[in-house]
Amino acid sequence: MSQTATRNWNELKQDGRRSVPEGLWMRCPSCAGMIYRRQMESNLHVCPECEHHFRISARQRIEQLADPDTFVPLFTELRAKDPLNFTDLKSYPERIKREQIKTGETEGCQAGKCFIKGRPAVLACLDLTFMMGSMGSVVGEKLTRAIELATKENLPVIIVSCSGGARMQEAALSLMQMAKTSAALARHDDAGGLFISVMTDPTTGGVTASFAMLGDFNLAEPKALIGFAGPRVIKQTIRQDLPEGFQRSEFLRERGMIDRVVHRHELRSELARLIDYAGK
Repeated sequence: MSQTATRNWNELKQDGRRSVPEGLWMRCPSCAGMIYRRQMESNLHVCPECEHHFRISARQRIEQLADPDTFVPLFTELRAKDPLNFTDLKSYPERIKREQIKTGETEGCQAGKCFIKGRPAVLACLDLTFMMGSMGSVVGEKLTRAIELATKENLPVIIVSCSGGARMQEAALSLMQMAKTSAALARHDDAGGLFISVMTDPTTGGVTASFAMLGDFNLAEPKALIGFAGPRVIKQTIRQDLPEGFQRSEFLRERGMIDRVVHRHELRSELARLIDYAGK
């Protein structure tokens, strides 16, 4: 436990409290240290001891990146359908409804226009808290419309990926979103548009295999898991031990698949700098 954490813990005991309020402290999954939850949250959800980047929701991501009170959400009327009448342990509509109640969001992506340090942009963020940020028809449609809006208005488009991949409950319909989003980005590129892709932990499956790796600049947060299949599946398939750090941001940067690994504290400034550098 850090000196700051130890001091706060001792202060609680000196106050005569018999128990610590639930949820006040948490254990970092990386360094296993006990950290004060409010301190972690005020530090952009980064561990103050080991710099571990905690996973955050799309709404939290937007609050961190967009200038205050500038984000205007778009395409909020889109809702998922159930054309396949898919049922596993629950029906697909029931699963969607439970996720909406749990998260307060309607889908696994938020998109809109905003300013980032005064630079206008179209920003879309996948939401890991909603069905692991999986890409179904609505997520794909939101991303495509966001890209097309950026093309029409000559704005840079920034997509923050955090996803388990394509949504299995929509089968081939979810896989179609890979081609749709990639085609929209191709048109955006032909029009001279700027696309900055930000990959966070985890970015996997069909998201990695489509739009996430197509950025003019491909950025990633430290130690983010990025790949198509997970390392365990790959190891079982090829029956070989994988290199240390396999599929992590730093590993991919060394091999030229990622342009920069950017700390969350620096991400907002880096996006603004890249927009200026590209003349957008």
